[in-house]
Amino acid sequence: MTSVPSLAATVNQCVADALSAALPEAGAADPLLRRSDRADFQANAMLALAKKLGGNPRELASKVVAQLPTGDVIKEIEVSGPGFLNITLADEAIVRTLAARAADDRLGVPYAERAGTTVIDYAQPNVAKEMHVGHLRSAVIGAAMVEILEFTGEKVVRRHHIGDWGTQFGMLIQYLIEHPHELDHKSDDASAETSGEEAMSNLNRLYKASRALFDSDAEFKERARRRVVDLQAGDEETLALWQRFVDESKVYFYSVFDKLDMEIRDADVVGESGYNAMLEETCRLLEESGVAVRSDGALCVFFDDVKGPDGNPTPLIVQKSDGGYGYAATDLSAIRDRVGNLGATTLLYVVDARQSLHFKMVFETARRAGWLGEDVRPVQLAFGTVLGKDGKPFKTREGETVRLVDLLDEAVERATAVVREKGENIGLTEREIVENGQQVGIGAVKYADLSTSAARDYKFDLDQMVSLNGDTSVYIQYAYARIRSIFRNAGDATPKAHPELTLAPAERALGLHLDQFAETVHEAAAGHEPHKLAAYLYHLASLYTTFYDQCLVLKAEGGPDQVENRLFLCELTARTLHRGMALLGIRTPERL
Repeated sequence: MTSVPSLAATVNQCVADALSAALPEAGAADPLLRRSDRADFQANAMLALAKKLGGNPRELASKVVAQLPTGDVIKEIEVSGPGFLNITLADEAIVRTLAARAADDRLGVPYAERAGTTVIDYAQPNVAKEMHVGHLRSAVIGAAMVEILEFTGEKVVRRHHIGDWGTQFGMLIQYLIEHPHELDHKSDDASAETSGEEAMSNLNRLYKASRALFDSDAEFKERARRRVVDLQAGDEETLALWQRFVDESKVYFYSVFDKLDMEIRDADVVGESGYNAMLEETCRLLEESGVAVRSDGALCVFFDDVKGPDGNPTPLIVQKSDGGYGYAATDLSAIRDRVGNLGATTLLYVVDARQSLHFKMVFETARRAGWLGEDVRPVQLAFGTVLGKDGKPFKTREGETVRLVDLLDEAVERATAVVREKGENIGLTEREIVENGQQVGIGAVKYADLSTSAARDYKFDLDQMVSLNGDTSVYIQYAYARIRSIFRNAGDATPKAHPELTLAPAERALGLHLDQFAETVHEAAAGHEPHKLAAYLYHLASLYTTFYDQCLVLKAEGGPDQVENRLFLCELTARTLHRGMALLGIRTPERL
């Protein structure tokens, strides 16, 4: 693709060149350019430069203006206040730049200059346990970051670090040995969705039964504990039964991720068990290097700035005093594998903010051990809690954690009702209503999560999420569908850029925002901040709504050229909304 510099970048360079020509003694100065409600852009560098050079800011601004050419790009420059430069662009420059973006399949979004390899750890359910609302954010945020990073040219390696190892499997496996039909499906012809529900039902039933026996029967408890030893030792029969639990759980996991309209590939599922063979060596290397020391029989790493309530140091426990391995041993082994074998330059962990201290200690331990060099950046994309309308952690009326499948089903049900009410007016078929209801419902859940900064908690309010008004995915999806309806009614009229035309205020505002798409995508990628892309898309939909209300498209008063130019703005807006929403993992129905 041909690089398409943004209007902001072009203006910034023009002002920087003018600063160098007018004030060479200032050296290379940043124009401090930003969007403005007084003009298209405002450059605010003069105050700081006046202090540095000992001059009057308005006089210095006038010198800079004298060096700024007006014409093809800049239409008008005004000095205001203490030397602010208010810059208005030529309509021609706006349309030509947008035409260059439209000519590119990537909408002018360049690949990152220094793309590397990101290994992203997200969507981490636990084997033999039901997925709940707490699993939502890691999956949704992680999947969006995969799309955004890959679009900017980053090589992305997905890792789903499922919980598939630990002492509870001794209890489960022993019970399955003694009750061999507990994981049998009731029918062989169940749909994928039904088999997922059935798999979870079987796992839940087995877990409850084995736990009850474990708590009430001392002999079974002892047999279960011996089975843990067999599992850790690699006993064939025990491993085969453990694999059944993993496979059964995957049937369920994949059915939930399918509801979320999210692709989870089997090769990307590398759980805790995947690093089991490395744990002993990880501990040995840490102890031999002195990074970890024995304390009361446990292998620990201590930190000067991490202390408990009693004021004593709180260590990272890598190996327990009984010889068992803690989560830290697995996480450190994963770092060794991801850096050494996968070539990661960034390690991105999409995990709950409550694990921040754990990952801080794990990252520092890996640094001390030499497994994280200066060329590797570990990042915890920490996320907050999903809250109910009452502002408390989201629970059922009975106080239970909300099942993720129930939440998604309800979202689709609510959305389908909204689509049905609106869709019957435009002749949607029942199939379209059902399909759009799924896309709108799942999109609503994802967007509510992604439109909030990951670090913040957010309230789960389905009524608001599926609303056609306000900052919702439905509002954006509706804006897209509205554009598609214009093209269905356009007849022979086609979109074509006409730089020679004068733009209405709503056209200018829409065009200037369209030009910020590439910048926004790269900002979201660099800072791991999908909420910035969500905010951009909502603003774009809002500006389009204003444009639609104020500017006739197919009956434009300026004749065929203006019809074509406005269709061009509509087309570029639709493509940008479609691409941007896809990067967030949200579909855009053609009719809504």
